[in-house]
Amino acid sequence: MKRNAKKIREIVKKGYAKIAKEQGTCCSHKTCCSESDQAKTISKSMGYSNEEMRSVPDGANLGLGCGNPVAIASLKRGEVVLDLGSGAGFDAFLAARTIGKTGYVIGVDMTPEMIKKAEDNAQKSGFENVEFRLGEIEKLPVEDNSIDIVISNCVINLSPDKERVFKEIFRVLKPGGRIMISDLILVKELPEKIRKSVEFYVGCLAGAVMEKDYINFILQAGFKKPAVISRVSFPIEAISNDSMAQALCSREDINDKDLEEIKDAVISIKISAFKSSITGGGKGR
Repeated sequence: MKRNAKKIREIVKKGYAKIAKEQGTCCSHKTCCSESDQAKTISKSMGYSNEEMRSVPDGANLGLGCGNPVAIASLKRGEVVLDLGSGAGFDAFLAARTIGKTGYVIGVDMTPEMIKKAEDNAQKSGFENVEFRLGEIEKLPVEDNSIDIVISNCVINLSPDKERVFKEIFRVLKPGGRIMISDLILVKELPEKIRKSVEFYVGCLAGAVMEKDYINFILQAGFKKPAVISRVSFPIEAISNDSMAQALCSREDINDKDLEEIKDAVISIKISAFKSSITGGGKGR
């Protein structure tokens, strides 16, 4: 289905602005629970340790990820890290602790409410090597060849122009730079009513693509050696944010059978790739 990119961005922005304001997620079909407990439960299932969750400011973990890209990123002291769709700053703060004071983290998010939340979190916890910028991941507010590593957690699937996203990532990475991404992909097509659902787009489902298409976007941008590090099943409860919960609770046409099909259709992957250290001939512009 061809989608209106501007409309999708506005829908996603509105959905995540609401999450930032209410700081709430919904944990299952027609059943809600507290944000902090649910966020921790989801994050633990995605590979975050209790120590990692305790090390970030309160309110930074909204339980919106589908993996732990920081854990697989092999971050080094002094590196410059870019976090796409940084939200309230969870992964950015974890990265900042790893790279130390000589390193720097830039978080980019298109939702002003999330940027404000992340900046407040950074200020109250004294993070001086983290910066948050308002912008779209299809048009990054970042200089060419300035980033050592790009991380992202369950965000690129939300973009209506994934090919452009990876070209932008390629542009901002230094020669020899790398990506470490956690995201959702499809192993089979979604039911049409789910695929066309606005709520399920905000919920990271309707915008997901097949793995071969995802990897192809990475290759076409100019990256070398894309490698899927892991493929794991992803529980529907972990992607039932408030917008999806409303869809599940209000739409009579979405039933338990549909949810069973979703469970079989989507998985979480961790994927890496590199920008060649040889300058010239890139496809990122």
